[in-house]
Amino acid sequence: QVQLVESGGGLVQAGGSLRLSCAASGRTFSNYAMGWFRQAPGQEREFVGIISLSGGSTYYADSVKGRFTISRDNARNTVYLQMNSLKPEDTAVYYCAAHGGGGSYINSKNYDYWGQGNEVTVSS
Repeated sequence: QVQLVESGGGLVQAGGSLRLSCAASGRTFSNYAMGWFRQAPGQEREFVGIISLSGGSTYYADSVKGRFTISRDNARNTVYLQMNSLKPEDTAVYYCAAHGGGGSYINSKNYDYWGQGNEVTVSS
């Protein structure tokens, strides 16, 4: 089991920045690629990005590329989502998730563990 606890969400004006954190406990954190998803009201959960086990590789959805950055600190068992140049359409509940290696990382069904979700609201 891996427990994921998120923090750092809130309300921000358009153009502003927020950083989300996701702290892991339980099984070895560095065994998992870590992804971020988001879900806006009335919409399906959407892939945001992922970072590799070592942190050496990242991949982002086109909607956030160039504005969001994922990083991880394996010594602290924590993954981060830095969000810059936020837009109202970024408003959603954001989730971190652990990917054990099976299946496409874009598909939320292939993730083994999930955080509780953290609300981000971007006002215009």
